[in-house]
Amino acid sequence: MNRAKIVVATSNPGKFREIGFSLKGLPLRCLSLADLGITDEVKEEGTTFSQNARLKSLAYSLRTGHLTLAEDSGLEVRHLGGEPGVYSARFSSPRPTDEKNIRKVLRLMEGVSWDRRQARFVCCLVLASKGQIIREVRGVVTGRIAFEKAGNSGFGFDPIFYYHPFRRTFGQLAAEEKDRVSHRGRALRKMRKFLISYLDSHQPGKLP
Repeated sequence: MNRAKIVVATSNPGKFREIGFSLKGLPLRCLSLADLGITDEVKEEGTTFSQNARLKSLAYSLRTGHLTLAEDSGLEVRHLGGEPGVYSARFSSPRPTDEKNIRKVLRLMEGVSWDRRQARFVCCLVLASKGQIIREVRGVVTGRIAFEKAGNSGFGFDPIFYYHPFRRTFGQLAAEEKDRVSHRGRALRKMRKFLISYLDSHQPGKLP
């Protein structure tokens, strides 16, 4: 079976791996921005995850001519008024890193009791083709901010996001465990279901 090309519009290798893993088995060939030689990124100027995902999906679908899947995601901490939110990746700017972002959140949460450490991860996925949005889905998972880092798996804020049903942080979960419950995993299952029907209806010889 011929595989359609789909651009996974992220420069984050962790996100690219998770998205590629979730789309495994579909007649798709996942291409990263690096695969296409794209080094200049679309500016995330939106104030919501949805706006940023739409900006990236539309821009890269026009630029590459391929089906394009973009996402924006991040951590929202209730005690911090929803921060870092859309600024999750650059929360410790200038020159942000995962480690610096984690340290900043833990510093801001010093002295906050366990019952006030509620947080959630949010993921918005947008699929576009030739400058037209085809599908948008959202995934959310709730948890709490741990008092300290635990685990070395995952990326971003995973080591301080405590998921009560597993009694561990996302940083302590195997990739398969995290995929079952994470915000991105939940959104990707919705998108995968849509892609199955979309790809079937767009096979050669079938009407779109």
